[in-house]
Amino acid sequence: MSDQPQSLRGTLSVHPRGFGFVQAPDGVSAFVPPPLLRGYLAGDGVVAEVKLEADGRRSCSSLERTSRWRERLCGTVRRGRGGLVLEPDPQVSNAPWPLEAEPAPPQGAWVIAELAGEGARLLSAIPEDERELTVLLERWGVRRGHPEPAGSPSEVPFPGRRDLREVPTLTIDAPSSRDLDDALSAFPADAEGAVRVLVSIADVDAFVGEGSAQDLEARRRGTTVYLPGYVEPMLPRGLSEDALSLLPGVERNTLTCELRIDPEGEVTATDLYPSKIRSHARLSYTEVAAFLDEGEVGEVPPAVHATLRWLRAAAGRLSAARAARGGVNMVREEARLELDEAGEALALTPTEETSAHGLVERLMVAANEAVGRWLVERGLPGTFRVHEEPSAERVQALAAFAHSFGFEAAFGRRLSPRALRAFEAQFEHASCAPAIRSVLRRALGPARYTTAPSMHFGLAAPLYVHFTSPIRRYPDLLVHRVVKRYLAGDRSQRAEDPELEALCVELNELTWRARKAENERRRTLVARYFAGRTGEAHVAHVVVVRQGRLIAQLQGLGVSGAVDWSELPGEGRCTLDEATESCVASDGSRWAVGDALRVEIGEVDVERGQVSLRLLGRA
Repeated sequence: MSDQPQSLRGTLSVHPRGFGFVQAPDGVSAFVPPPLLRGYLAGDGVVAEVKLEADGRRSCSSLERTSRWRERLCGTVRRGRGGLVLEPDPQVSNAPWPLEAEPAPPQGAWVIAELAGEGARLLSAIPEDERELTVLLERWGVRRGHPEPAGSPSEVPFPGRRDLREVPTLTIDAPSSRDLDDALSAFPADAEGAVRVLVSIADVDAFVGEGSAQDLEARRRGTTVYLPGYVEPMLPRGLSEDALSLLPGVERNTLTCELRIDPEGEVTATDLYPSKIRSHARLSYTEVAAFLDEGEVGEVPPAVHATLRWLRAAAGRLSAARAARGGVNMVREEARLELDEAGEALALTPTEETSAHGLVERLMVAANEAVGRWLVERGLPGTFRVHEEPSAERVQALAAFAHSFGFEAAFGRRLSPRALRAFEAQFEHASCAPAIRSVLRRALGPARYTTAPSMHFGLAAPLYVHFTSPIRRYPDLLVHRVVKRYLAGDRSQRAEDPELEALCVELNELTWRARKAENERRRTLVARYFAGRTGEAHVAHVVVVRQGRLIAQLQGLGVSGAVDWSELPGEGRCTLDEATESCVASDGSRWAVGDALRVEIGEVDVERGQVSLRLLGRA
């Protein structure tokens, strides 16, 4: 960057200490001094004039807002010189806002207000017992509660539904799940050894018409938000947990993706059609794994025994085919939070993926890929889930990270899905595997929705859409509608619809905000759990090196904490080496991504969800 100011377009974030950052889509960021933030809110789209400081940091000299998604603020009320003001959530704004309120709330009361010009207008008070959760949801723009529907939900009939009610069908979910949107069936192999698998998905469009009040509200949300101990559904619970949920023993309208899977794991035919099913069993992952792995019948009804075995055969074939083409398993290692009635964490229990999790994942991925191909073959639009191939710079950085963890990747100049899978084969059984996956996710970057068909690099999928969770994700519902229009004879739809692309941009933002809310809530509860465990010893792996601290992930828990440089030899007299993402202490020791550490729990900041770690030594 030259000495002359340059423009940077991105999104604004606000730090509780009063300063901020502009983050560009390509990862470039610039510091925003506190005076420039007045009148701006976290999440604002901005164009900044940026200059390069003597120490190499980028700093903003001016800001111009280009967009704002926030309509509300929450904070505390106080009386200023000119009247009432709202002291907002410090992660949203660093300055007070004039507040209109009649009658005036008590000094210090927490409230929600809507933006009105250069000020805000009181909407409601926040009860003390709901403050923490409400502030979090408002911070990330998560809508809460659904308007009461006018009357009972009514179904819009669709012609030509195939009657699958007598076909043995089952659902596999966590015991706590209420919004069951996918069911599975399978037929025995034919003379050529091919297995037919039916992935039947709740027909949300049959109850939620396009442009209806419920549809517009679902679009504003984009996704169901799953916080520990709390769920904010995309659709009203009367639909998501009742009328649409594929509950056992009741008839439900579905959209079925029928796959023909040959002995080598190739999907040789795909058929999409409207259907009607009746689930014969609601099973948990634990029950299915026990049945398939140990032969324990338990509560698994005889009617679906053969179905489960054929589903296992199909998933095994798909696994072999996917392993051959490459890709990587990006499942996060996260311990399960056990909460009490008050929503506080009682325990962190390491979780393990069972064979049943793998079975469901393989079949859902296969259905999503097949629907993506089906759309492209017919020239139809879709909300494709795209994950770009990493740049040469990211490939080099990833190889360096691998070396830091003790593995040799040697990817070459360009990373392929097979090379990625070969690398995974090196570390998948190592104790540091979860930490490596954390680095991998950061190096590979996120996936996004777009109407332009392209590959999903992480899954090694040439084409991929989200089709299997329309109760929980709006992009899936959009794909269902495209499919149903085509099945009804509509040939007017065209690929890469500009309006649909604009909606994809909105959905990417909504999905990102939902994940941020989920992660922040989890960090807060985890911090509260560790607040009473100062001195508890752990092994951790460094996953990020930043100025002033190392971020390390506790082995077996997926929880990250910070080791301050003052814990390193020389009491913090360290130098950051950005090229190798490491820091060099004054005694010459190097601390880098991949290092295994012995640490103990130090100070905990519950409000900010931060756990400090004290260094005991190298592991």
